[in-house]
Amino acid sequence: MKTGAHCCDKIKTNMADEVKLYRTWSSPFGLRIVWALHIKGIEYEAIFEDLSHKSPQLLQYNPVHKKIPVLVHKGKPICESLVILEYIDETWKETTPLLPQDPYEKAMARFWAKFVDDKLLPSVWSVFTEKGYEAKKEALVPAVQNLEIIEEQLKEKKFFGGESIGYVDLALGWMAYLLDVFEEVIDLKLFDAHKFPLLSGWMKNFCDAPAIKQHLPPRDKLLTKFQLLHEKFQTAN
Repeated sequence: MKTGAHCCDKIKTNMADEVKLYRTWSSPFGLRIVWALHIKGIEYEAIFEDLSHKSPQLLQYNPVHKKIPVLVHKGKPICESLVILEYIDETWKETTPLLPQDPYEKAMARFWAKFVDDKLLPSVWSVFTEKGYEAKKEALVPAVQNLEIIEEQLKEKKFFGGESIGYVDLALGWMAYLLDVFEEVIDLKLFDAHKFPLLSGWMKNFCDAPAIKQHLPPRDKLLTKFQLLHEKFQTAN
């Protein structure tokens, strides 16, 4: 069903609590929450926002940042994707845990998720947004350094949390489906599978998981979106 720029979709589960997720079709931050809800088996209503015409509900629920994602549970909004992931994990404890129980391991998961958002993602995005091939090559250096740091954290594990997808995996999930899209758009190699064998294996394992695979954005739509966005960055004054 569509109402203006927004449409809704429900997952049928046995969870009785009312859960709504304000998101867009392509935002990696919103997808973190989509994946977590599916991993946990939580019934929810997805409300797709047009960020050029934000709904009154979104502005009401997130008046500070006015951004997605926003999770609304029993009428109460929770904002910021990493905060939402923790809320989901703490609220629905009887299902697959996203964070470790051990206090130290939990602190480390939070540290690496923050590293992804504060260091890795901005460094990769900088390569995408820089003007010209030489500037992109220069921006690639810190991005590769950050990838090397993340590669070290896998240490032969299937996922960052062990044998199942967890908090850090969800934080890093954008990399598994967006890197090759970025590479095609900017015509520059960002990720060398031979240089990063652990991350390469992780990306495949992550995308093959049913809760992830069934809820990835269409690649052709992503290509169109980022081609237009890249042209905008390249022609900006």
